[in-house]
Amino acid sequence: MTPGTVHSSWRSSEAGELLIGDVPVSRIAERHGTPLFIYDRNLIASQYQCLGETLPERFSICYSVKANPNPFIVTFFLRQGCGLEIASTGEFFQASVAGCAPDDMLWAGPGKSEADLEFAVSRHVGEIHAESALEVERISRISSRLGLAAPVALRINPAGDGAGGAMRMGGKSAPFGVDEENACTVVSRILDDPHLKFCGLHFFAGTQILDHNVLLAQYRKALTVAKQIAATTGCPLETLDFGGGWGIPYFTTERHLDLSALKVGLSEMVKEVESEPCFAGSRFVVEPGRFLVAEAGLYVARVIDIKMSRGTKYLIIDGGMNHHLAASGNLGQVIKRNFPILVINKMDSPDTEIVDIVGPLCTPLDTLGRSVQVARADVGDLVGIFRSGAYCRSASPLGFLSHPTPPEVLVEGNQDMLIRRRGIADDLIRDVQFLHTSHTTA
Repeated sequence: MTPGTVHSSWRSSEAGELLIGDVPVSRIAERHGTPLFIYDRNLIASQYQCLGETLPERFSICYSVKANPNPFIVTFFLRQGCGLEIASTGEFFQASVAGCAPDDMLWAGPGKSEADLEFAVSRHVGEIHAESALEVERISRISSRLGLAAPVALRINPAGDGAGGAMRMGGKSAPFGVDEENACTVVSRILDDPHLKFCGLHFFAGTQILDHNVLLAQYRKALTVAKQIAATTGCPLETLDFGGGWGIPYFTTERHLDLSALKVGLSEMVKEVESEPCFAGSRFVVEPGRFLVAEAGLYVARVIDIKMSRGTKYLIIDGGMNHHLAASGNLGQVIKRNFPILVINKMDSPDTEIVDIVGPLCTPLDTLGRSVQVARADVGDLVGIFRSGAYCRSASPLGFLSHPTPPEVLVEGNQDMLIRRRGIADDLIRDVQFLHTSHTTA
């Protein structure tokens, strides 16, 4: 077993199988079937506590719903006092089901339709983060027609400053936000409009960042740009949204974000701007998603076949890229690397075999692990893919080949609770409009 594969709060039983909380994975698999996603509520709570202890008091947290939109998980963050960052009417619905008031939501994302914007304005969403000058015009027109003053923040695409980082987005052309050099013009347009209420600025320059120095450099860049915009336009900044970007290690070459160093850097940064008039009443916001839930999730599938083909041994499991696109490497990886993968009912067995782990789909893309070193597996064993709490089920092509969608189970201590049922055949045709009644099923 590779060091660091299993989170320090998880352990194996005397029988050598993984425990999530105090629950053996085999018991969860027997009760709910495979494949499935399992989430550890206590680990989510622990990660949230780490985040809160790292951030200065000046900061507030908005959970990014896109990371994992299950209402049970969203509700947990709402109970901690978090707001929510959403990016669609569907996420608004899921946030509402979880109990979030519209004024505690931030709505971001490019390409909002006219219907999306009217929905956001009419439902009194707390902030609409405009991504272009045209979007500002649309919000103004809708607000005028509805007789409302829409709360608008402007997302900024910052100019490059040499700071690195995983999937860095600043300093180049992007569909996200207004380029820094054009921001003052758009902010002035918002300030001059009686149908718009200017709230502040939204920055987002990267994702999956594991270097605290990169995060701090980007935050400082955001403060510099915000100060310049405030000075030019004379605008107050109610909100300064630094976006997300806090990463977690997926691969053996990666290390956890240094939270102690980040805490020191953030505290120093806040002290430096306390005397700045433009930030006197500003709320600083972060929008983590992956950082809070990724390590708390496990994807579990059962080995249903084992075969050799020209020197390669294959473990064929009952779930695949339709449930976990990220593990297949088809969600943004340039060089495909394996998520942490183990045979989780043989945790005390040595990792003696090199195998490819593939799913049940009719495509070579359905490979979840390449040349993975694992314990010798038998048909019926359970394979676990770790770090599967964020951008896994929610970012996968669940309809591909029409396999049932996987259930989700939440574990707390010695209790496991089904929080999303497994898909059934009727789900596949529930939204179909049949031309002839003879085509319908009983």
